[in-house]
Amino acid sequence: MSHPHPELSAPSELPKGGLRIYPLGGLGEVGRNMTVLEYDGRLLIVDCGVLFPEESHPGVDLILPDFDAIRDRLDQVEALVLTHGHEDHIGATPYLLRERGDIPLVGSELTLALLDSKLREHRLKETVHHKVKAGDRLTLGPYELEFVAVNHSIPDALAVAIRTGTSLVLHTGDFKMDQLPLDGRITDLRAFARLGEEGVDLFLTDSTNAEVPGFTTSEQNIAPVLDSVFSGSDQRIIVACFASHVHRVQQVLDTAVRHRRKVGYVGRSMVRNMGIAQDLGYLHVPPDVMVDAKDLADLAPERQVLISTGSQGEPMSALSRIAQRNHNFVHIEEGDTVILASSLIPGNENAVYKVINGLTRLGAKVVHKGNALVHVSGHASAGELLYAYNVVRPRNVLPVHGEFRHMKANADLARATGVENVVIAEDGVVVDLIEGVASIAGKVDCGYVFVDGSNIGDITESDLKDRRILGEEGFVSVIVVIDSVSGKVSSGPEIHARGFAEDDKAFDDIKQPIIDAIDRAIREGTDDTYQLQQVVRRVVGRWVNRELRRRPMIIPVVIEA
Repeated sequence: MSHPHPELSAPSELPKGGLRIYPLGGLGEVGRNMTVLEYDGRLLIVDCGVLFPEESHPGVDLILPDFDAIRDRLDQVEALVLTHGHEDHIGATPYLLRERGDIPLVGSELTLALLDSKLREHRLKETVHHKVKAGDRLTLGPYELEFVAVNHSIPDALAVAIRTGTSLVLHTGDFKMDQLPLDGRITDLRAFARLGEEGVDLFLTDSTNAEVPGFTTSEQNIAPVLDSVFSGSDQRIIVACFASHVHRVQQVLDTAVRHRRKVGYVGRSMVRNMGIAQDLGYLHVPPDVMVDAKDLADLAPERQVLISTGSQGEPMSALSRIAQRNHNFVHIEEGDTVILASSLIPGNENAVYKVINGLTRLGAKVVHKGNALVHVSGHASAGELLYAYNVVRPRNVLPVHGEFRHMKANADLARATGVENVVIAEDGVVVDLIEGVASIAGKVDCGYVFVDGSNIGDITESDLKDRRILGEEGFVSVIVVIDSVSGKVSSGPEIHARGFAEDDKAFDDIKQPIIDAIDRAIREGTDDTYQLQQVVRRVVGRWVNRELRRRPMIIPVVIEA
């Protein structure tokens, strides 16, 4: 990934008493959240999440933060603090622990439980855990941490106040100010105000909904809409949501009970996460409502509810396989209702609409955020952010978690409330807090790290470009054999093309120009097979572009015999 600020150089040495912030993910994108703090030679990490690939990342499974900036300093890391259990905040933790396996982990009960299941999948040994709750304080090296309850779309989310010898930083994590949350756990504005009275030197605030006016709709408003959808359906209902959205699953369970339906989970992550949430008491499952998803088929359609993964159109998710008619036991019938109870993550729009179209084509009625209030955001809108700024009254603001437009809107809100110093940074842009003033100090390398099967970091942007070319333009292979004595073409060119409507005979017209170009190059003194391959590549490339209006990948092979 090319850096957005080529004019910046590496930061100079941090002055004594200064606090340095390294954003390694989540600034300029929705996902991959990771922030590193440096004070007195020690590091503290807040969150370590993944970004999910888009169509421009063919074959990529996950995108990780770039650990290069701290890779040779991992022994200086005091702990990894996790604000909540969403994948974009905890998903990259196993990959970090592969590099140093004993980094202490700090988080709430549910957050650490969700993470532990991931660590077991990666066959990693359990590291030191500091299980915390709202109001707790914890000292790790030069950092004193205080945890504050915040409301989000997953239970047990926490903001973290970080005190050093010279400053107080407040990181909200993901939050909103739902005044009627399903679990009764509201964002603790009293704690925000108390910290504001103490003096917050740097406020890192969630930017995702900064462009949205007013206040985010309460989760309570979804219940009557779900009830109406259930009342209007006389067939099976499938609800797709995030596998970590405990509140939404709770609402579906309660609605199913009222309408005398049974519920089954579909999707491995849904089964795992809801099992954890139920065991810890965050999900309250009414008696006699849950059945194995495979056993639902034995019931009448009007008594069935499936809760599924795949609300973002992920290709291998349960809902995508259902829409493509290749799920092993769930098959859409005419009149079924499918509820997409989630918002669209930027970049996933095409995949989601493809799933919606597939389900509709099979006869399902699809209910989604665009036509019914079946999901509300977990992030603070502009009105809530203004409220937070007025309560905290920070000296400096660094917007986090969002695309650049979101962070810019968040910065404008901060300035509107009177914050004089607002710093907009992006991944890799280093921010120093020195003597109470935050400013950009330089940059560190911070690219995308791609996970492709078992490969981590081996796939480059150049590899992805090749994959895109293969997928969009096809490829042409050209094999030529040259007599090592005479220097003449003795066999070929043999040409094979894939991804073309034309058959290989369409390339007959280019064979003689290839021979002529090779003969000419050899007469002019070229005898290296690699250079001859480049000659072939140029001749074929120009011809294909001119005659077929294509720019395929060209693989020339020149052999001396």
